[in-house]
Amino acid sequence: MTTTMTRPTGAELDSLADEARHLQARIRTDKGDIVFRFYPHEAPLHCAAFIKLARAGFYDGLTFHRVVPGFVVQGGCPKGTGTGGPGYTLEAEFSDLPHVRGTVAMARAQDPDSAGSQFYICLDEARYLDREYTVFGQTTEGQDLVDAIAVGDVMRAVTIEPAA
Repeated sequence: MTTTMTRPTGAELDSLADEARHLQARIRTDKGDIVFRFYPHEAPLHCAAFIKLARAGFYDGLTFHRVVPGFVVQGGCPKGTGTGGPGYTLEAEFSDLPHVRGTVAMARAQDPDSAGSQFYICLDEARYLDREYTVFGQTTEGQDLVDAIAVGDVMRAVTIEPAA
């Protein structure tokens, strides 16, 4: 995808962050669906940005480009290499939420304020990442599918829906 997205700001940010309290994301893969809930109180900007990107179809067709067994699966790079993003960056929203199995957080470069569209899902506890990366969600369904993700697996569609 070459289209540059715009990050949510102002009233759009407030509205999306408020909506996130009652929403979940569904990542459809050939292996099944992965569902996660949002943490808008701790990471309103990251939740809003993910929702906006998903609703725009940004993630549809992208791959999981990084898999580290026992650690994380990572996707959301439009280049498929780990070097791309949506055309903007997000300021860090570090919190006390722990990195446990199923944690959904934004990947970033060395700069704490460099997250964009790439996210990871923890395969196991990774507490040394706590307060270093923005945690914005937690899987509620399909963690067994996360465990089975391989490099190159495709996110057929990422949709936002009312929370179960």
